[in-house]
Amino acid sequence: MTTLAALGNLTSKLREIHHLRDASAVLSWDQETYMPAGSGAIRADQLATLQTFAHNQFISSEMESLLSSFLDIETGTILPAHQASLDEPAHALLRETWQDFFRAKKLPSSFVTELGRECSIAQQVWVEARKTNDFHRFLPNLERLVRLKQKEADYLGYTDSPYNALLDTYEPGSTVAQLRPLFATLRTHLIRLLDQIRNSPIQPNTDLLTQSFDTGKQLDFGRLVLKQMSYDFQRGRLDLSAHPFTTSFHPTDVRVTTRVFEHDMPSCLFSCIHEGGHGLYEQGLPTQQYGTPLGETISLGIHESQSRLWENSVGRSQSFWQYFYPKLQEFFPTQLGSVPADEFYLAINRVEPSLIRVEADELTYNLHVMVRFEIELDIIEGRVQVEDLPEMWNAKIQEYLGVTPPNDAEGVLQDVHWSFGAFGYFPTYTLGNLYAAMLFHQAKKDMVDLEQNIGQGNFLPLKNWLHDRVYRWGRQYSANDLIQRITGQALTLEPFIQDLEEKFGNLYKFPTTSSPQAST
Repeated sequence: MTTLAALGNLTSKLREIHHLRDASAVLSWDQETYMPAGSGAIRADQLATLQTFAHNQFISSEMESLLSSFLDIETGTILPAHQASLDEPAHALLRETWQDFFRAKKLPSSFVTELGRECSIAQQVWVEARKTNDFHRFLPNLERLVRLKQKEADYLGYTDSPYNALLDTYEPGSTVAQLRPLFATLRTHLIRLLDQIRNSPIQPNTDLLTQSFDTGKQLDFGRLVLKQMSYDFQRGRLDLSAHPFTTSFHPTDVRVTTRVFEHDMPSCLFSCIHEGGHGLYEQGLPTQQYGTPLGETISLGIHESQSRLWENSVGRSQSFWQYFYPKLQEFFPTQLGSVPADEFYLAINRVEPSLIRVEADELTYNLHVMVRFEIELDIIEGRVQVEDLPEMWNAKIQEYLGVTPPNDAEGVLQDVHWSFGAFGYFPTYTLGNLYAAMLFHQAKKDMVDLEQNIGQGNFLPLKNWLHDRVYRWGRQYSANDLIQRITGQALTLEPFIQDLEEKFGNLYKFPTTSSPQAST
């Protein structure tokens, strides 16, 4: 037998387990959108039970037996009898399933239960702490989560740094040793460009974006953009949450959220576009591989590349606004009806160091990520105490961006990630930006009329290109292998820095330099 059909019993078991994980994901989505505030304790127990049950099913003797019929359970090597009879997708499915199994087997069920319950409770405490600007309210939960994540790294095992064990959860194969020089080189270029922009006599009028914009109309415009991007509302929905996110239970049930502020129109719009990029990826996964690694996304770096490609390469482009600005003016004639398109375009692409990562501009965004990466590393490696985080956060934000948070809600409490134990997640945001630039450069090479199509509101060719190059493969290839297959080169800074130099050199009228020769 030469197809995935040979793995029928294994894939059936994987789908059963995925159903449990999906049920847990539905409860998590509800917790962040519609759950009554008083339901927190029971929801934590429900999530912990489901997550533990799914974990136990995945590391069960039955799963081990199913895997053992195709590979050496200790090494993950395909048995000689199957080497030639299984095709490349089948080999990939076995490889990825075994890696997940081998990792999960290291975590005791009691630990999975404890971590699941603590993450659920901590997320709810974080919401209230952020509302009341009270870090100390969240401190005990965060201290417990840090201890649990350090314990998880010990269970999993690691080389050089416990952070590597956590990073591998989100970006398999990445290490601190790889990220440090990459981020250092990137930071040098970003600071240089930021200095050039600060010294430019041209400065945008951002007041036009902070007028009073009806929140209902903002949401309607966000839905309009999502539909134009081909986000399928028959298989998805848009809701509000404290922190925008995307969750998926199946390619036919993919949900995005946003948040909306009356006096900050770009916030809702760009979070809709950003989450829409994530949503298109999830809706584009092969349904016939649901429940298996071939029906899952590759890494969070690649996932983030999809959201940042749509948000920045498309959503902040002149072609995009050539089509959408007249429509936005129709939604808000009083606020924008008399504002020239070039003035709006400059404002929407303003570069200005700010406090909030998700509201940050295209250039300074990665400085926010670097701050979080350095803090996480110090926490997990035990160099700093959790109680010192607000002071440490403020100092690093001042060092990297030249601004100081006036309170913890705009500082250390702004991101939801630590509340659900996602240490090791933040670096994938910068990796996603780099992947996005590489992908968009290749898309423009492959489709010479891409910019023209975007200017006409025709996003289907780009979506189809992404489906063919990224979505349909699931986890058949690693992030490094996939980007190499698509672009012909390994991860590099060059396209990203080139885009920033060209765009902001034109907007702020400063001379550009040669592109960087940097890669990892």
